[in-house]
Amino acid sequence: HGDRSFVRPPETETLMIDVYSWPTPNGHKVHIMLEECGQKLGRDWRVHPVNIGAGEQFQPDFLRISPNNKIPAIVDPHGPDGKPMSLFESGAILLYLAAKFGKLLPKTDRQKFEVLQWLMFQMGGVGPMLGQAHHFRIYAPQKIDYAIERYTQEARRLYRVMNERLQRSPYLGGRSYSVADIAVFPWLRSWQNQGIDWADYPALKAWFDRIAERPAVQRGVAVLAAARQPLTDDKARDALFGQQQYRRGQ
Repeated sequence: HGDRSFVRPPETETLMIDVYSWPTPNGHKVHIMLEECGQKLGRDWRVHPVNIGAGEQFQPDFLRISPNNKIPAIVDPHGPDGKPMSLFESGAILLYLAAKFGKLLPKTDRQKFEVLQWLMFQMGGVGPMLGQAHHFRIYAPQKIDYAIERYTQEARRLYRVMNERLQRSPYLGGRSYSVADIAVFPWLRSWQNQGIDWADYPALKAWFDRIAERPAVQRGVAVLAAARQPLTDDKARDALFGQQQYRRGQ
């Protein structure tokens, strides 16, 4: 199975994919994708916690595979040519795993690009904008009314776009569950912090509930969930929100 460019490893060889991650929406995308592809944590892949609140994303070993100092990143010991391959950026990782396992991305060009536009919608809109809404509403040290209003309204606009799409389609990418749904779902789990009232988006809420019921999704969002702690100290704020990463370039 999978893309023809991938060489099957010997049946006797057990090679686990290493996932460097933390329990954030972007991390959960990859955890869910692996579980949906039939890859079981502890059997087919292993997780290496990268505590982004403690600044572990700036460690040299991690930066070698994720130069943008963001989780998640993976190392596949058996890449397309049979040699190890590392990847960063959650969207790229989803596409890599879809190709490797031949799942969750349609084969025909028309259906594939219909899915990909919604994956890019998540990467360029849902993730960044909902992240900003979350930041300014919950974590910013100063409550800036303009920023809260701007990003809350943008969050609601994006929810509206998805709701309208799901009034016409069972899944974001079309008729079938795909990487587009996997990419979006973890970002909507914090809907309350984004200023959202589900009553305004019934089609999207129905989709969200269906995705949440999937066993692989439930396993994926449970990965490292116990490790995440509330953001309470200045060191964690520094690691997450700027000054530590900015100092690296000076």
